[in-house]
Amino acid sequence: MRMMLKVSIPTEDGNRAIKDGSLPQAIERVMVDLTPEAAYFTAEAGRRTAFIFLDVAHSSDMPLVAERFFFGFNANVDMIPVMNADDLRKGLPAAMAALAG
Repeated sequence: MRMMLKVSIPTEDGNRAIKDGSLPQAIERVMVDLTPEAAYFTAEAGRRTAFIFLDVAHSSDMPLVAERFFFGFNANVDMIPVMNADDLRKGLPAAMAALAG
């Protein structure tokens, strides 16, 4: 299932991780390990934040994705199922049929 992974790192933890080099290393490892469809980085609510779009094949893969951020950076992590336009086009007719029936 396509998921949006939102990772928000507290400022102090992020500062430490940049200084010791662990944050850039973690980002590179995520890009290799998880092969995301896309990844975007910004500041949100005063925290370094990443939005990473990836496929999670099984719910049992969720710890593999999230724990690296919890343990490594004291991050807030959200995993949200998302669709692209093709997914919406495929799913919308069934939703409309269920509403009409």
